[in-house]
Amino acid sequence: MSSYSESKLIRSSKKSRDPMETISAWMDDNKSVASLRSMMEDPMLVFALEGGQPVGWKKYDQAQYKIEVDENQNDKAKEIKLCSFARPHMRSFHCAWFALFAAYLMWFSISPLLSEIRDDLQITNKDIWTSSIASLQGTLFMRFMLGPLCDKFGARVLFALVLALASIATACTGLIHTTRDLIILRLTIGMAGSCVVMCQYWVSSMFTREVIGTVSGLCSGWGNLGGGVAQVLMGSVIFPAFKEIFQGDSEKAWRFACIVPASFGFFTSIVIYYIADDCPKGNYSELKKHKSMGDVSVTANMCAGATNSNAWFLFIQYACSFGVELTMNNAASLYFRDEFGLSLEAAAAIASVCGSMSLFARGLGGYVSDQAMKTMGMRGRLLIQMTFLMLEGGLVLVFSKAHSLTESIIVMICFSIFVQAAEGSTFAIVPYVDPKNGGVITGIVGAGGSTGAIGFGLTFRQLGYGDSFFIMGCAIMGTSLFSTLINIKKHSSIFWGKEVNKKSRRKKLGKSKQQTLPATVMGSGSRTDEPSIMTEPSRITMQTW
Repeated sequence: MSSYSESKLIRSSKKSRDPMETISAWMDDNKSVASLRSMMEDPMLVFALEGGQPVGWKKYDQAQYKIEVDENQNDKAKEIKLCSFARPHMRSFHCAWFALFAAYLMWFSISPLLSEIRDDLQITNKDIWTSSIASLQGTLFMRFMLGPLCDKFGARVLFALVLALASIATACTGLIHTTRDLIILRLTIGMAGSCVVMCQYWVSSMFTREVIGTVSGLCSGWGNLGGGVAQVLMGSVIFPAFKEIFQGDSEKAWRFACIVPASFGFFTSIVIYYIADDCPKGNYSELKKHKSMGDVSVTANMCAGATNSNAWFLFIQYACSFGVELTMNNAASLYFRDEFGLSLEAAAAIASVCGSMSLFARGLGGYVSDQAMKTMGMRGRLLIQMTFLMLEGGLVLVFSKAHSLTESIIVMICFSIFVQAAEGSTFAIVPYVDPKNGGVITGIVGAGGSTGAIGFGLTFRQLGYGDSFFIMGCAIMGTSLFSTLINIKKHSSIFWGKEVNKKSRRKKLGKSKQQTLPATVMGSGSRTDEPSIMTEPSRITMQTW
């Protein structure tokens, strides 16, 4: 195959991922069957791209999949089997949420202990909020960076690496003695919060876009549960246990308590690295070795993702959903202890309720979004997103005016459900924004959560609880309107546009450009002028694609 024809094929595949258009472009310059045969033998053949991976070598045969897959979307799963642990799809699903659970357990392990740390180190509430903001700044930078790196290396390797590094930082909690030490420690532990990027990217590599809302919602929701579990586990179980071991010495107790989640996180990093796969066809390193996957330019991907306005609208909305959850994970325990005079154990137990809503609410939000997509297209997803954010913001305003403990707990539970649901509906939209640069888009939107938490954290640092929650509620309701500005190519928006049926596009294109190549006999130069639909690898017509 000539270098000119090959470069033209590559350029064509970059412009459009429709295989019909790609093959038609190649056929304009290549009429001989000999050229076709040589091209079919090239392992870098990139006809049918769906998600950036070429047809070629793969680790698993079709018969080895234990789940229904879509060959047109890189063998991604079309369904969820929660009780299955089979490779590659469901194994990766369970590894993703479990690893995220471990990451969030480490990230928030120190949160219920902050009141004890404040008293023992003799620091102020402003110092505590400064350390919380530092924790969010750490994850903000990592989320932006890890998104495009997922496109290049895959989620599994990066997931394991970040978990291992975060576990080392978490184990060093007992070594802090000053405000500066606390800030540096939490800045470093903050890298654990970036694991949500790998989690979302990993499951989007394994499941089709038709079910990704439900899948990503369940996966990230169960993973986020680690933040809620950290509140009750560290504040009500591990801290009291170590306090008993050290005969009532609370300072020694919190200094040793974080070793437990650190050990758990390090063990998890080793497990997921060895037992899971990057994508349905295998690990990225294996695909590159067999020349079934080309190299990815991180810089080019970042530039393409950064110029997509839809990504930034979702960035802002995610700041007011996941950013609110992060803020509550840091503030809830302190709020209930300071406002209602509760003990550390009681305050931590109540605060854990906020995070525990992720057990079902985030998955529910993704599921509702998937159902809306079936009936109304992308317009349905955007309307669901706007509704969840509007209800979330309204309930936060009610919470800001709550005065009794019972009222506060009930309203907190209600708005936490919509916080989680909005997170699920956000990442149900993300895979549609720019499938070719999915890692970059995931990183940008994920960073929105950290950015929102930083902004809300600064508010809580400067103002009282009532005013801070009021500002938070108004901001959430305002950002819900950004759904009206999201306009994704080939999909409807809230006020204009319509869905483009992919199958009808291909059928129409195939009918208008149908060309049939003459049959060949493998290993011989004989030809026949009779058209036929060929089934051998070196024989192809437009209709077979």
